[in-house]
Amino acid sequence: MLAAIMTKVPTDELVIADDVTLRDMGPGDVKIKIAHSGVCHSDLSAMNGTIPQAPPAVLGHEGAGVVTEVGSAITHVVPGDHVIIAFSPPCGSCAYCTGRGQPNLCLTGYFTMNSNPQFRQGDNVVGSMTGCGTFAEETIVAGIAAIKIDNDVPLDVAALVGCGVTTGVGAALNTAKVTPGSSVMVIGAGGVGIAAIQGAAIAGAAVIVAVDLHEGKLDRAKAFGATHAVVPDDVPAVMAEITGGEGFDFTLECIGLPTTMRQAFDLTRRGGTACIVGVGRAEETFELSAFEMFFSEKILVGSMYGGADVRTDFNRFLRLYKAGRLDLEGMISRRIKLDEVNDALSCMGDADVIRQVIDFD
Repeated sequence: MLAAIMTKVPTDELVIADDVTLRDMGPGDVKIKIAHSGVCHSDLSAMNGTIPQAPPAVLGHEGAGVVTEVGSAITHVVPGDHVIIAFSPPCGSCAYCTGRGQPNLCLTGYFTMNSNPQFRQGDNVVGSMTGCGTFAEETIVAGIAAIKIDNDVPLDVAALVGCGVTTGVGAALNTAKVTPGSSVMVIGAGGVGIAAIQGAAIAGAAVIVAVDLHEGKLDRAKAFGATHAVVPDDVPAVMAEITGGEGFDFTLECIGLPTTMRQAFDLTRRGGTACIVGVGRAEETFELSAFEMFFSEKILVGSMYGGADVRTDFNRFLRLYKAGRLDLEGMISRRIKLDEVNDALSCMGDADVIRQVIDFD
């Protein structure tokens, strides 16, 4: 079958191979024919080394498709079911999944996804991004990662829920816990930022300010619920206008740079919440003084996978989509074929690109 393989790091190009096969199924496995996969900036981050991923590896971690085969221990899905793949699923039995109520932080599920590579090229084992490998026509994942959805949900829409939508909407609803009537600033109006804006709107925020360098992204941010959209140079003026210079109740950083993470903290009012959604490099840092943490009483919180329980939140977000409160179809800006993935990755920074989706049909 066809698959897009990262053969080295860093790299700016994937190899489209046509000789990829799958290993044998295990009792806890689910085989999925991929219908659609989102092209996410995290794939680019794996290619440039921001997100650690050893080559060779089939990239892609945001996908949906149809179950074609299940292992003997699988009972929650059957062939023919439509599923979204969760890149960091809960195991259901560890402390994070049970006593702590933080299944998004489950390490057992995370390591299970990466413990048994599913792809082969001849006799060579090929890894996969977060155990998913959705840049392939078929994949095998641990059963806990196959989340059943209603068959009437378009699979291109469903694919986005596997990462970007859950990361952004979940950050607003689950992690930051945006409140009705509050003021929110979202730094970065790409795919995750647009999802965060929609999450803040669903939560009932009165004011949502989108910040981005690209005018095209700002125009789209307003279409998805931002009440204001500004370039960085205009932030002081809009903060003065809306908050009297105090800062925002909630600030969500959706880029992953130390400078914008520090900016998010600075733009948050005393007692407010700064939520870091973007993925930065492990060696990069930003500084906070010991005094300002005490004196400001700001909450600084990271958001892993939108604080979501994928077993329930995937379908919760799809119910919001069906109710017309979450615009997922509008987030798809470009549909491509697998052999166009390198072109898609090369334009990830384009102002008009929110989410590009690989169509395997």
